[in-house]
Amino acid sequence: MSYDDVETPAVLIDLDIAEKNVQVFQEYCDSHALLLRPHIKTHKLPFLAEYQIAQGAIGITCQKVSEAEAMVAAGDMRDILISYNILGKERVERLRQLSQKVTISVTADNTFVVQGLSAGFKDNNKPLPVLVECNTGADRCGVATPEEAATLAEIIAKSSGLEFAGLMTYPPVGGANTTHEWLSLAKTLIEQKGLEVKVISSGGSPDMWLAHEMPLATEYRIGTYIYNDRSLVMRGTCEFTDCALTVLATVVSVPNKNRAVIDAGSKVLTSDLLGLKGHGYVLDRPDLTIDQLSEEHGRIVGNGEINLSVGEKIQIVPNHACVVSNMLDEVNLKRGTKIEGTCLVTARGKVW
Repeated sequence: MSYDDVETPAVLIDLDIAEKNVQVFQEYCDSHALLLRPHIKTHKLPFLAEYQIAQGAIGITCQKVSEAEAMVAAGDMRDILISYNILGKERVERLRQLSQKVTISVTADNTFVVQGLSAGFKDNNKPLPVLVECNTGADRCGVATPEEAATLAEIIAKSSGLEFAGLMTYPPVGGANTTHEWLSLAKTLIEQKGLEVKVISSGGSPDMWLAHEMPLATEYRIGTYIYNDRSLVMRGTCEFTDCALTVLATVVSVPNKNRAVIDAGSKVLTSDLLGLKGHGYVLDRPDLTIDQLSEEHGRIVGNGEINLSVGEKIQIVPNHACVVSNMLDEVNLKRGTKIEGTCLVTARGKVW
């Protein structure tokens, strides 16, 4: 198949680029004695997770229980970290069932979550490893201070059915030094309580090439690196030639010489801006801006004549690849300009 045969809007995955991205970062981690645990929320495809593991990853990261279930059911996954507070009896019970099939660890940043996990695992045949999530400056989830991390670690260690496994953080971009200081103090305080900090899990694609600057980390979680996207190009993390995921769209209207409309709107490109101007980068056309989205339309403008024709197909590097992966039921796999076939997005919509 060629691009002409693909119905649009469609997501294209360049396997040559994706595989190279995986290999290059695995080599980086190996050279710095850093264990790699890629986050599959970016691609949601078991065969790519299996490729990451085959290249040297120690396991995978999932964000939700249902996402982990989908990956285990469809692929050879043996070690999974679910990096999210898990609440509710049903979710905990399904987590327990999953723990009978593969090695599972989870995170928590409050006693409510810990109590729920303990209630579900108190009579399990093996304890559930729980990492304390730490807010080292990104201001998402996580305990606020090293002292709180030590307190929660002790609570986990004393809870039936659980074992304290270590610390996890998603550090702020450029925050390696402050993150190191925060986690170093937390580790010391926890060890003073007689507990071992086996794992210190860090992550983030924007600072992927600086991961070695936080030497306390035993493993690195990273998702976007397999595809890359416009946001990472703008940060200087990669180049457009390193972007494996693109959106193929068709020009459906050219109302005037400096404006066109494509068939990819917010239901495909998503509304994520990530501080950027426009909703994606049109390959080979830096003069064009996707300045406006509605559900099914994307508006393209230029300073002069746009030189686009109705029926013409264009490739777009989205601002944020991870959310685009969750928008369509299937993706098109390609090598070079040849479309090899389609693949269902196995973990699409697994958001609880």
